[in-house]
Amino acid sequence: MRKPVLLIDDAKESLEAIRLFRESGQAYVEYHIKKFEESCCGELPTTRAPSVFAPEGIFKGLEGVRDYLSIEKQPDTGESAYW
Repeated sequence: MRKPVLLIDDAKESLEAIRLFRESGQAYVEYHIKKFEESCCGELPTTRAPSVFAPEGIFKGLEGVRDYLSIEKQPDTGESAYW
């Protein structure tokens, strides 16, 4: 199963996004935006946190997180867990 990636920072909105995911029971991978700065990728100037990167699409901001958690998920097709 492909898990969505929740991109977060230290803002209140990110803490709320984490709470929403935990309450939903949806499996996800949490990734702090500072990890990009420490890696080879550098800063992500066009991406804001919180954001969700999922097979269903990219959902930006806290409203995007809410939208993602409200959509009906499609069953896993058995494809690779990496995308």
